[in-house]
Amino acid sequence: MKSILKQISEKERLREEAEAQAINAEISNPRTTSSRRNFLKKTAFGGIALGGLMHLSIEDTIAQTTSKVQRASSPSDLKITDMRTAKTAVMGGTAIVRIDTNQGIYGLGEVRDAADSRYALMLKSRILGENPCNVEKVFKIIKQFGYHGRQGGGVSAVEMAMWDLCGKAYGVPVWQLLGGRYRDRIRLYADTPEGDNADKQRERIRYRIFDQGYSWLKMDLSVRSIMKIPGTLVNQSYWAENDRLMREKNDFFMTYGRTLHPFTQIQITDKGLEEMAKIVAAARDLIGWETPIFTDHFGHFDYNNGIRLGRVLEKYRLASMEDVIAWFYPEQWKKLSDALETPLMTGEDIYLLDGFRQLIDMRAVDIIHPDLASSGGILETKKIGDYAEEHGIAMAMHQAGTPVSFMANVHCAAATQNFLALEHHSVDVEWWESLVKMTGKRPIIEKGYAPVPIDSPGLGIELNEDVVKKHLRQDEPGYFLPTPEWDQRRSADHLWS
Repeated sequence: MKSILKQISEKERLREEAEAQAINAEISNPRTTSSRRNFLKKTAFGGIALGGLMHLSIEDTIAQTTSKVQRASSPSDLKITDMRTAKTAVMGGTAIVRIDTNQGIYGLGEVRDAADSRYALMLKSRILGENPCNVEKVFKIIKQFGYHGRQGGGVSAVEMAMWDLCGKAYGVPVWQLLGGRYRDRIRLYADTPEGDNADKQRERIRYRIFDQGYSWLKMDLSVRSIMKIPGTLVNQSYWAENDRLMREKNDFFMTYGRTLHPFTQIQITDKGLEEMAKIVAAARDLIGWETPIFTDHFGHFDYNNGIRLGRVLEKYRLASMEDVIAWFYPEQWKKLSDALETPLMTGEDIYLLDGFRQLIDMRAVDIIHPDLASSGGILETKKIGDYAEEHGIAMAMHQAGTPVSFMANVHCAAATQNFLALEHHSVDVEWWESLVKMTGKRPIIEKGYAPVPIDSPGLGIELNEDVVKKHLRQDEPGYFLPTPEWDQRRSADHLWS
């Protein structure tokens, strides 16, 4: 039996040598096309026939077949050893999470803007000792501790950091781990800049579009913008007083900002609709018709007023009306959608695919708008996008954090087909980009687009420590200080008995 195997092995070796000579001859032939030559090179260097390995030991076979795999560690032996946070001043307080391992490599994630660092730190005891490359397994351990809005920030931060670690361990970009990329650069959308007068605003918009290169903009269109004009709103003065109390005393419950849309009974008069239409008309005049415009921050009024407002604005061909009402009223969103031609969008506060599912199944919105730092992280957001794609619904992405979550969004957007545009909320913050250093050759932003990292592992970034330390929140000034108080797990977390 052994002699027969040796004979077969020798024949296979000779055959492979002949094939290799033929491939090299074709590569050297000047009439071979470049695409064919590249294919032959990949074939020659990437694949190894079974016959050629039969004379090797198991250890040598494994070494040979994995010799082309680039990695910075031994991924199967990777273990989480620590988790720490550093809270930056971005958006008033945005915490970066660092997860360390037994092999010296670390991953970066981010708790959503304005969320508590402890949303992430409380998860530390649940992930210590786990292999971060088992992303879905660890995600299922911790996802029960997230919720809608900022409360999803901790789970999302840990998930981001694990993908960064996994990419570094295997030496590939995160988008590659998600199944590959659809695009090489990510279109960004930015806020519409304001000015003291129309001429100054026109100048700033021209700078945003032509100098900075943004091809998609977003503007606020709120009842707040007309509330001082007499005769524009019904039942507004009652809530104005409560709004003042909210700002003076943050825990005051019955305020305009904390009352759900159907319960304020604020109505927009015909005069109010005219005034809001004037604001959009002026913006369209300044921006032009080529640039898509999202609208947001309408205020708290019911879907009937949303329909009235939407019909007045339809001639301006807005790219979307976002969060006209709360996201958790899918039946009302469906009524809005059926009544209006303008695309409707929501989702920045929704946690997990389950939170989006009914809106998507009912086709109650035209665009979903997850914030990856709330929605459950990179893979969960891709799942949300993929599910929406199956139902003919597009995906834009909300992002208002540091470059860490920004780059997590870039990788997710690269790997999701129905993607439209990603928000960049800190366009005019001079030090924002310098919080990180790109580990590849591409810049973080280039003329209104984010180039997708193709030559660096993980998220493709490292922190610029000096800049981050300079821009920490003063009430939480530590830079990745030890967190031993979060090491011990103190509860039974199972969801059934």
